[in-house]
Amino acid sequence: MATTNSLHHSSYTHHRHNLPSQSHFVPTSLSLKQPTSAATFSLICSASSSSSSVAVSAVSTTNASATTAESATIFDVLENHLVSQNFRQADEETRRLLIQIAGEAAVKRGYVFFSEVKSISTEDLKAIDNLWMKHSDGRFGYSVQRKIWLKVKKDFTRFFVKVEWMKLLDTEVVQYGYRAFPDEFKWELNDETPLGHLPLTNALRGTQLLKCVLSHPAFATADDDNSGETEQELNRGVAVAKEQQTETPAGGDKRLFKTNYTF
Repeated sequence: MATTNSLHHSSYTHHRHNLPSQSHFVPTSLSLKQPTSAATFSLICSASSSSSSVAVSAVSTTNASATTAESATIFDVLENHLVSQNFRQADEETRRLLIQIAGEAAVKRGYVFFSEVKSISTEDLKAIDNLWMKHSDGRFGYSVQRKIWLKVKKDFTRFFVKVEWMKLLDTEVVQYGYRAFPDEFKWELNDETPLGHLPLTNALRGTQLLKCVLSHPAFATADDDNSGETEQELNRGVAVAKEQQTETPAGGDKRLFKTNYTF
């Protein structure tokens, strides 16, 4: 009999220790009725835990799918315009995308500060540039513009002439003025369209924004150090600049070195 009592006592102690303390038990729809045994209670808890894990996993999978879908479609409108050779619309969409990927503050104000460009991801800028390059036979895109900009030693006036954002004026001496947006820009791709003509970058507040875009690591290459003009080309450019400054006739176009163009 003593042995039987000892076994009962041990079994009772084992069951009592395996039951959760009252202070930690929170009634749920699965546990309004007190389980009749520790084994039953354990099964209920296991089922509840498994259901919660499945729910969390489902939410995580849904969020991941949404993120993937967003990444896959953010550049779709731009690509559609470029595939259709609608370069005017593609230029506008590029401007909208830059604002979007620059962050919430840029979206709220409606334009990008040059200081925000550094926070734009390399992947996003490369994606935009790759689409322009792909659908223009390598003639348009930020990387094309960067090569030209480095070629002229980062001189923006000469860069504007190279990509034809400035046009030759009908004057007695060689002078250039800024094109009027949008009618005087070239929205068709043909043999006469200059390299790097698109996309445009608004420089209403100066050239800092364009400088930061072209300086972004997304467009850096191993050939950057050897992409400048030759000494002969540089000397020719200096001579032309001096001629423009000293021989501008009275009443000539005053927009030559103006930097607040609005495209």
